[in-house]
Amino acid sequence: MNDQTLDPQIHIHELGRRAREAARGLLSASTEAKNTALREAAKALRSGTPALLEANAADVASVEGKKPDSFVDRLRLTEDRIEGMAKALEEIAELPDPVGRQLATFERPNGLKIERVAVPIGVIGMIYESRPNVGADASALCLKSGNAIILRGGSESRNSTREIVAAMRAGLKAAGLPEDAVQTVQTTDREAVAELLRAVDYVDLVIPRGGRGLVELVRDQAKVPTLLHLDGNCHSYVHAAADIDEAVQVIRNAKLRRTGICGATESIVIDRAVAGEVVPKLADAMAADCELRGDAEAVALDDRIKPATEEDWDTEYLDPIASVKIVGGLDEGIAWVDEHSSHHTDAILTEDAEAARRFLTAIDSAVVMHNASTQFSDGGEFGMGAEIGIATGKMHARGPVGLEQLCSFKYLVHGDGQTRP
Repeated sequence: MNDQTLDPQIHIHELGRRAREAARGLLSASTEAKNTALREAAKALRSGTPALLEANAADVASVEGKKPDSFVDRLRLTEDRIEGMAKALEEIAELPDPVGRQLATFERPNGLKIERVAVPIGVIGMIYESRPNVGADASALCLKSGNAIILRGGSESRNSTREIVAAMRAGLKAAGLPEDAVQTVQTTDREAVAELLRAVDYVDLVIPRGGRGLVELVRDQAKVPTLLHLDGNCHSYVHAAADIDEAVQVIRNAKLRRTGICGATESIVIDRAVAGEVVPKLADAMAADCELRGDAEAVALDDRIKPATEEDWDTEYLDPIASVKIVGGLDEGIAWVDEHSSHHTDAILTEDAEAARRFLTAIDSAVVMHNASTQFSDGGEFGMGAEIGIATGKMHARGPVGLEQLCSFKYLVHGDGQTRP
């Protein structure tokens, strides 16, 4: 799986050719066959748990002591996490098939009847970093939506990815579907990524999922269309009318449930009117487990908060660190969040319905929340079964990208002999 003798261009073109052929085969696949493939793949993951854990242990050992703890946590698999992957496949099997949905229908004065129907995009290139479960989620979503996928996971997860792809291909084989609907790049040569980004004859869409460096590389070098997932500098804003105890509880979850995911709150914004009460309670709840870095007002309110730098306001930590900013009311809070957010997910905590409405309307992020943890910004939590990423752009798809977002559409025109004058 890690053959450095492979020529990157030849290898990517061969993967693309096979993926294109598999995508054509999926066009006629029944919903039943796709669901069978997903359920059989879930069985293969479960039966292959010992081998997957062994492979993952080798991956983890290769980076421990060299990468941050949050990175290692994203890479590490456990029996519970593998079971979660298998359940996600089964949940996707239970979802409605997005392919063939009638999106619109209308009739023209000349009698032409026109339908707009959902169709697969085709071949998806998925480039991601340390989280091996992304390979399973992305493969399952692409399979159910009729797309072939070429996975390029990070070199640190190559052993885990090998086992996950084997399980997915076993499911496809059991269902009589083309196994090449799920493939992985079999070299860690970085030139293979560049070739995938240039493979316009084979790949219809590239989706990167990882840090800002990866996403910017894809954005800057891709000739293939892209669906970008930028970093998650997510904010939780405590408004003056918040239920303070509830807000502190929600923020602790939003920051510390899992610090290494893109929906984790990184920046805590607090209304000055309640800061004297909120800041000490927040420090009580979090300071033992999370380094808090605040502005001068926040530091003055509690000495457990360290002074922040200007860089802190725009940082996605992915670690137990959070910034704390005091603002002078709703308008200033909205302005602050809008300026520093990466427009992934932002939340307001308030019992004032009008304040919530203004925040939800004014904040131009992919996901905006009211009285909820930003860690709910997740395709599975949205009922999508899983997600292939959180899109932070504004074209085609935005927010969690699930089955519907992996479809395009075409027009079907029905006539009875019409000719155009």
